Parts: sequence; C-alpha cells; structure tokens
Amino acid sequence: MDTVTLDRASSRLEDDAALHTRIEAACEQACQTIAPAWPLDRAIAVNPHWSRIGRPVRQVAARMAVLGGIQVFPSRSYLQQAWEEGRITRPDLAHALSSLPAAQAAALTERQCVDALHTAPGLPALPLLIDVLDDDPERHARLSWRQAITHQVSQTCAAYFDEHQADWQPERDQGLYAFWRETLIHDHGIGVLMGLPDLERSFSALPATREDAERWVLQRLGLPEPVWPDYLEAILLTVNGWASWCAYRGWQARLAGQTDSHLRDLLAIRLAWGAILLECKDDVVTRQAFAAVQGAWIRAAALLDEAEDMLVVDEVWQVALEAGYQRQLAQKLGTVARSTGRGGAGQHVEIQAAFCIDVRSEPLRRALEAVSPAIQTIGFAGFFGLPLAYTPLATSARRPQLPGLLAPALEVTDRITVAASGRGADEDELNHAARKARQRSFAWSAQWRAGGRWPSAAFSFVEAAGVAYLGKLSNWLRPSTATRKRDDLAGLSARYRPLCRPALTGLDIDAKVALSSRVLHAMGLDRDLAPLVLLVGHGSQSANNAHAAALDCGACCGQTGEVNARVLAQLLNEPAVRAGLKAAGVVIPEHTVFVAALHNTTTDEIEGFDLDLLPAAVLARWDELQRTVFAQACDQVRRERAVRLGLDPRAGGEHLLTQLRRRANDGAQTRPEWGLAGNAAFIIAPRHRSHGLALDGRSFLHDYDAGHDPDGSVLELLMTAPMLVTHWINWQYHASTCEPGRLGSGNKLLHNVVGGHIGVFEGNGGDLRIGLSKQSLHDGAGWVHEPLRLTVVIDAPQRAIEHVIAQHDVVRQLLDNGWLHLWRFDDAQLLRYAGGGWLALGLDEA
Repeated sequence: MDTVTLDRASSRLEDDAALHTRIEAACEQACQTIAPAWPLDRAIAVNPHWSRIGRPVRQVAARMAVLGGIQVFPSRSYLQQAWEEGRITRPDLAHALSSLPAAQAAALTERQCVDALHTAPGLPALPLLIDVLDDDPERHARLSWRQAITHQVSQTCAAYFDEHQADWQPERDQGLYAFWRETLIHDHGIGVLMGLPDLERSFSALPATREDAERWVLQRLGLPEPVWPDYLEAILLTVNGWASWCAYRGWQARLAGQTDSHLRDLLAIRLAWGAILLECKDDVVTRQAFAAVQGAWIRAAALLDEAEDMLVVDEVWQVALEAGYQRQLAQKLGTVARSTGRGGAGQHVEIQAAFCIDVRSEPLRRALEAVSPAIQTIGFAGFFGLPLAYTPLATSARRPQLPGLLAPALEVTDRITVAASGRGADEDELNHAARKARQRSFAWSAQWRAGGRWPSAAFSFVEAAGVAYLGKLSNWLRPSTATRKRDDLAGLSARYRPLCRPALTGLDIDAKVALSSRVLHAMGLDRDLAPLVLLVGHGSQSANNAHAAALDCGACCGQTGEVNARVLAQLLNEPAVRAGLKAAGVVIPEHTVFVAALHNTTTDEIEGFDLDLLPAAVLARWDELQRTVFAQACDQVRRERAVRLGLDPRAGGEHLLTQLRRRANDGAQTRPEWGLAGNAAFIIAPRHRSHGLALDGRSFLHDYDAGHDPDGSVLELLMTAPMLVTHWINWQYHASTCEPGRLGSGNKLLHNVVGGHIGVFEGNGGDLRIGLSKQSLHDGAGWVHEPLRLTVVIDAPQRAIEHVIAQHDVVRQLLDNGWLHLWRFDDAQLLRYAGGGWLALGLDEA
C-alpha cells in the first residue's frame, strides 16, 4: 500500500473519530435535558424542567413550545379568567410590568397585555423527519406516524423494564436498543396502525447498533451541527415519559457511582424509526422531506428567539398572578409582632412537636398552638436528618427513606423488641419465629396470586375464589371507617406486630452520638428541651390509588415518615447515646422523653408509636394529649379542610371524622385529599415570624434561628436541600397544571399501572404518563392549584444568604433565571432578591 493511500485512510479514521466525538457530545447534551421521574412506589415530586434551570424560565418556555409543543406558563384562558374575576388586579399587573426588564424593554402596556389574553400565542414549531414524511392524504383516518411510533416504543419499553408485573420476562442482556430491534422485526401489527401494510420490508434498513442509528440520522439529515442537540432533544420530547424513566435510572446509577445507557438507547430507537420510514418513500419524497426539515431547522435559533420574545407577555401575567398572593403573604408576615421569643410569648413550654415542613403540617401546627400555648411546634424536613434505607423484617424490599437528591448512608431493619416489662422473653428466638412466620405468609400469598395469573388456572381460580371477593366488593359499596393500615407489617401475625420496630444497624456508639448531635443541632433541639418531645412524621391514607406514594412524605422518598421518626426517637432515648452527647456538651435532661408519631394527612389524626416503651407517667401524658389537645386541634383542621373536600364543616366532630375515613377507604374516591395543591411559599425563619398566622396550608415552614448558626452551615444546608425539594414540589404542581396533557398524568379513571410500579398509561398505550393526575389539581369545576412559582422567605443576615448563593451554582441558577422568588427579613421590612441585589417588594396597592 503506497504512502498516499495510507495517509488517506488515516485521514478518514481521524475524520470518523472526530465525527463520533461530535455526535457523542450532541447526544449527551440532549439526554442531559431530561429530568428524572421516580416510580410509583417511591413517588416524589420533581420539576420536569430541572435539567434546564441553567436557562431563564422564559427561554425554557420558548424551547419547550418550539421543540415539543409543551406549555410552561399558565394558559391565557386561565389568566383571562383570573383577570376577569379579580384574582389578578391592576396593581398586580402594574407590578409585573415594572419589575420585569423584558417588559420594560418591549414597552408593554396594560392594554397590550389584556388584549393578548384574547388571542393564542401562535408560537412557531420545528418539524421532525417523521412528521414531514407522514404526508399520506388518508393520514387523518388513522393514527399519525408520530402517535403510532410513540405507542410502539412505549409498549416495547413497558415490556423491557417490567420486572414485577408479568410472569414471563423477556431477555434483556443485549440492552434496550437490541431488544426493541428484535421486537419490531416480529411486530406484524404496527404497519397496519401506520397505514403501511408492507412496512416489514423496510426493516432491513434498521441500523444494527445504537451508534449506527445516531450516526445515520445526523449525517443523512444534513442539519447544521449547532442544532443537533436541539433536534435530538425534540426527538426525546416525543417520548418524554419514558425518557424521564430512563433519566431516573441514570440518576440512581450516578448516586451509586455507576452509569446507565438506557436513555441513549431510547434516543437511538426514535432515530432509527426515521431510517425505516425513509425506506417506505421514493427518492423524490425523501429529497423533499430532507429539504423541508433542513429549511426549518436552519432557522432554529431565530425561531427560538422569536418565541422567547412572543412569551414576554405570558411572563408578565405569570408575575402578576404571583403578585396577588405575595401581597397577602407580605401583609400577614408584617402583622406578626417582632418578638424574639419561642412558642407563645412568656409561656412555659411543656411539649415540643417537630413536624415535617410539608404544607399540610401548617394548619395542624397552628391549631395545636392555639389549643395549648404550652406546645411549641417546630418545622424540619420529614426524614428528620436520617439518610437511611429501610428493609422490613424478613424481606429484601430495601427502600430509601430520604430525599431523592441523596443516597442512603444508614441501614435500618426491623427487629422484634420486647418492652422492659416483658424482657424475660428470648428476643433472638422471637425474631427467628417472626421471620419464619412471615415468610410462610408471603409464600402462601404468592401462590394465591399466581393461581389467578397463569392462563391455565384463571377461570377455575375465578370460580373458586369468587365468593371470597364479595367482601372486597362490599367494602367498595360501603367503605369502612378503618384507620390507616401499616403496610410494612403485612404478613405478620398480631402477636408480633406491636413488637416489630425499625432499628439502626452497623453503627457503633460513637457514630450514633455524632449522628444524634448533628440532627439535634440542625433541628435547633440541642438546647432548651421540653419534658416531652414529639417527632411527628406524616403519611396519607387511600385505597386503589396508584399514586398513593405521591401523598406521602417527599423527604422520605414517597414513604411515610414513620420509620425515620421511630428510629430517631429510639436513638435519642438510648441512655448510652445521651451519655455520649453529654460528654460532647449536648445535654438532654434526664426527664426528657422523645416520642415518635405520625400525622395522617387524609383524616388529620395523630398516631403514636412504641408507646409500650414509654415510662408510665409519659404514657399517661400521651393519652391525655390524645383525649384533649390532639382531639380538639385535629377537629379544627378537619373543619378547615372540609369545604375544599365538599363536606360540611358544621357537621358533628365524629361524623366528620367518619366521612373522612370512609373517603380514605373508598376505592372509587379519586380525591381522598388535596395533597400539596396550593403550595406557594417556603418560610425559613424562627416560628415567631409566622406564629398565629393562617397561612391556609400553602406554606412550607422550616424553623431556623440564625443566632445559633454563626458559621451559616445550617443555612447552607437549608438552601441546598429543603429549598430544592420544595422547589421540585412546587414546579411539579405548576407543570402538571399548566401542561396537563404532557407533564401531568391525565385522568385517574383511565390509568393502567405499568410494570407493577414504573408509572401509568392513560388508557392502554401512548407515552408513559408522568406528573400529577388532573383529579389531584382540579375539582371538576376549576383548578384547585394556582400555578405560582415558590416564594422563599428567609430570616438570616444578608451576607450569609449571599454566601450560599455565591457558593452553589444550582441556587444561583434558580434565582437568576426566575425559577423561584427569594425574600429576606430585614428588621421590620421584607426585601426581594433581584439581579444580584436586594430591592423593596414593590407590592403596594397604589
């Protein structure tokens, strides 16, 4: 071989390597735009735009509209109704026009903004290859190619990722792309759905590997390289639900120090469909399609800029909608006396109750303080600072009990533990017996369920078990008034249930002391402890609800806070831990006792745990609290919630509680509670800043005393963990309200669970649905949730807040790009963060 030939071969190799590198970069950039979606059994709220927060919110709104036809701001019809009903006032609109630089640069007037409400935005859109190729005159009589492809890809993903629902499992060794390729070759129905009965003849064009699919499309389309990531992002948005599931798998892999390629495989699958469809067209149509796609995408940057300019008026209305709520919030916070005390003024604190920061805790905290001034309530993240994973007794069902941002660092398992009065029993023997009994129970249950699933047994199973199902049917016809079931005790006999307790494993006493010290300091409980300290997690109660975990504690990864509260209470009651804390300078008074409890947010009842371990005097005090303070406070909250649930707040207390319990046990009830609908603010401050205020269950409340945080480390933790979690919650509700068709999960009545726990289809196909159902946000007549960006209010020195902003890119992006609002207390006034500085709120009526 001569030198010239070798040089040419070497040059081609270098060119191929450079092209591969550029394609890799474009694909990775596109994949990085997709936010994760957690599975149903660990459902936590996520901002579906999380991976895009590095851009201003209006720019993201433009990109989502142009690339995916997805709406980010509230619809103009919604805003028009809010304007006409007086929810948005002229001062609100004036505030928005004066505070938005883009509105001032465009010289927008009130009249122009109001007129815009009567017209659709008319935003441009960029086509994909499959849309241009789908030019059959009969296409309106069948599924569009985009719909059919989404359905086929979605069904393939459902089969591939299902590890729990189907008894017959596919081979997955070669990865998602290879599995899809093999599945498609044997799919004889997709061509009929697409109006292409000879589609199978085109399968020879299928790229053999993921890399081949990516290279083929980007080379063949001839798009300018700068738009490659945008085109690929638009491709992923057509299957955004499954893309979000793959992003979740990638998220979990990164937390474990690993990698995951499923999102790249999914992208390649959608790209490969273009190769197949091109084989169905002649050369003339192919050339025309390429020309159309190239002609549109060469103008992508200009179209995105155009859309961004067109959305200035929508951003104005978003700010105006928020201004009405913010004005009321500022007025309420301004009415509170600037006391520096904790709890009631001058009142001796007998009980401290630490609640999750969840908005549903706010009404109960307020009610408890009103009923008994001797109670001081505290707000703290509901996982109580314990980054744990929990494995129930005799199972391998390990699950995280901490925010999705974090990886578990502690392990908790159940043990059968006898109270001091029964210590004659051999606990090891009891644990062994309980494990064996539960495993037998699970084995029988598995056989029972399998009998109804195997095809050969299905009909005989129905005949044999039909009578047994009458009990379930009767419970649907007349739901019971049973209290919340503890699913973690399923399969355990009544003998062991009261004795089964979660316990930390693998920690020596020094590690326990260090953990306890950190948690107490973060909670502000390393001083001034009351005789009784309640650690109150929260959980919901519903039946036949695929999204039940979304009503539980987001800080516990979609679980109740029971495990975390019980583990922490046991830890802080342990004599050896207290001795170690005392040696470290943290003194827990000898008479102080920690008690774990749970707030049922559906029925507003408080349940205690491990009460048999309490001293007799403390148990008597607990019983008294249940009869008096808790009964009165919970009744007050139930009446406050009744109207929104369509119940009579004037009904008798027992009758109202009975109605709520029946709703909780009703398998046909689509709205057992409203969850976090209405969330709009997060207050990080001493309780005296909000004490006595009726914040209407719309505010997350986290106690924080800057005077006991001289180095700002606690503030940094709050602004980089709870603030991000509340932002995720806020934006999931916002997105599911503004774009229910693509970022919400649709109608609960049509849901079918996919893969046992992965997610839901609306009906029998289409993309995997993410986000909240319409019933979680809409009462049948109107939206219950208002799509407002979160207003965070912090009581801390300016320098400390700015230090956190400067140190953390994520926090800075959220603020500078308009994903949330930040206020701070400045003596007797509130200031807002804008453009790197602090300004007056500017929310005066005039």
